[in-house]
Amino acid sequence: MSGSKQPTFLVSAYSEPIVIRIHGKANYLNCKNFREFMEKMVGDRKHRFALDFEHCTGMDSTFLGILAGTALELRQQDPPGVLLICNLNERNRELICNLGLQSLLSIDAEVSAPEEAVVGTVLDDAEVSSARQVLAAHQSLVEANQKNAATFQDVIAFLQNQLGPDN
Repeated sequence: MSGSKQPTFLVSAYSEPIVIRIHGKANYLNCKNFREFMEKMVGDRKHRFALDFEHCTGMDSTFLGILAGTALELRQQDPPGVLLICNLNERNRELICNLGLQSLLSIDAEVSAPEEAVVGTVLDDAEVSSARQVLAAHQSLVEANQKNAATFQDVIAFLQNQLGPDN
């Protein structure tokens, strides 16, 4: 990675599985393009993804909600797809397990993909995701594990209030 402190998502969109390397903190400020990329790939019937968290310094609930939503969509494919999470540090593993997502995600020790295969930058901007996207991510966390409803009820209620009754 270059000397940039900007979070990035590097992808190998044509490998099998599709490999995504996360550099920096994955959060609501920078995950819009990641979400759009995952939606496009799942929509194109791609079914195997490996996310490498070796250089990920942290995640927030919006990003985790995107992972949960993607995993739920992949489960509906025939045959079911898989979202493999690799190279988690202890804190990121805690974040996933505290929300009960370990049952949705396949967690492995490491991912192997040649460095030269991961060439594209999916995300390198700091654009704020819309309230709808943040709301959908948190609703996915609740759908993935009902125990998360109490944790995120205030965030969901606030966003629903901000968006109004038509959303």
